[in-house]
Amino acid sequence: MVLYLQVAAVAVLLTATALRAQLRVGFYDSSCPAAEIIVQQEVSRAVGANPGLAAGLLRLHFHDCFVRGCDASVLIDSTKGNTAEKDAGPNTSLRGFEVIDRIKARVEQACFGVVSCADILAFAARDSVALAGGNAYQVPAGRRDGAVSHSSDTNGNLPPPTANVAQLTQIFGTKGLTQREMVILSGAHTIGSSHCSSFSSRLSRSGTTAGQDPTMDPAYVAQLARQCPQGGDPLVPMDDVSPNAFDEGFYKGVMANRGLLSSDQALLDDKNTAVQVVTYANDPATFQSDFAAAMVKMGSVGVLTGTAGKIRGNCRVA
Repeated sequence: MVLYLQVAAVAVLLTATALRAQLRVGFYDSSCPAAEIIVQQEVSRAVGANPGLAAGLLRLHFHDCFVRGCDASVLIDSTKGNTAEKDAGPNTSLRGFEVIDRIKARVEQACFGVVSCADILAFAARDSVALAGGNAYQVPAGRRDGAVSHSSDTNGNLPPPTANVAQLTQIFGTKGLTQREMVILSGAHTIGSSHCSSFSSRLSRSGTTAGQDPTMDPAYVAQLARQCPQGGDPLVPMDDVSPNAFDEGFYKGVMANRGLLSSDQALLDDKNTAVQVVTYANDPATFQSDFAAAMVKMGSVGVLTGTAGKIRGNCRVA
């Protein structure tokens, strides 16, 4: 069994490497030179009006890649006979779909039937990171779109907010991503918000410490309890110090026992991931460059290229 798992892991790595080789920077330079410019313009307009959309667009790309690969299946609407990925429990809080719609409409006007929804998601995630203060990076393109989207496909593929390090490592590993890259990509939680329901089990509701997560800063628990009233499920910033800035704040928060999700705070439970958290908290430049590299690798997970898949004219329709 161990040998089988090792062989399978090598196969995943080799496949991912081959697919990355098929993607290339500047893929649309001749066929649709305005593509990346249009994406940047629309993302800039959307994030300027609502800074929280930077995290939303980044999360869309992540949730797409972790289910059936980076094929834009997360954008497909449910139909009478099928419940699509976007309506699965872990995805019901996703946002930014309208931004992708606007981008796709403009791109289709400029270059009909050329640019995939999957590539638009990858470009939009990159531009969102840059607009929030992170490193801009080049995105290899050439992805094609899938035509299948089932809510059941999210089962076991998206890390739950209660996951421990072993579970996180396993889920990321099935995508060809290392534990180190898992910690890097977790840094995306430096922007955006979470519904109280994703972490309310860590809070005390009786006015005492009964039921309170002992790994969480008590002052932070009290703050969150005020922000999460009984019976309500509002959004709370993942990083309450700089919620809209793509910086090292996530790692500093985890070091201070102020990781919002238990899966975030769990990064201190393993000596290897804990060392990485401390490193990034104290070396933001390294975090930024490592995050960019990890995003490029994640963007190659399960991609359709060449004659596989299709170019969907409407990102919501299979």
